Amino acid sequence: MGNYQQSITIDVPPALLFAYLADVRNLPKYMPRLTSAEPAGGNKVDVTAHIDPHDAPEQEVAGRAWVNVVEDGKRLEWGATGPHDYRGELQIGPGDTQQNATLVVELHTERTEGDQVDQGLKETLSGIKQAAENH
Repeated sequence: MGNYQQSITIDVPPALLFAYLADVRNLPKYMPRLTSAEPAGGNKVDVTAHIDPHDAPEQEVAGRAWVNVVEDGKRLEWGATGPHDYRGELQIGPGDTQQNATLVVELHTERTEGDQVDQGLKETLSGIKQAAENH
């Protein structure tokens, strides 16, 4: 079981970064393994990912997640049902200038591979930074 947190500064104003991240169709642009994400009504999102588990062959998997967009406070909450109790929160705050933002991601999962989770968070934050700054 673990709770993880990482942050990054992104050279995009907070309001623009929030609008970009709140559009779930952008998820595959910065989530390394996601191949599609489509709204499925309400806060539901249908996702497809390409995975390469260490104990099985590479494969495409589909699932349903949820995302709550909280305008007040520029926050996104998300999760997915399954054996790992995967859920998290993304908070966007002001950076040190009006042209950048601080992004803090908190993640909770029952997975015990902490190093893998930390590496996945780093990849995701780097992907968000690159995708948002190039958008």
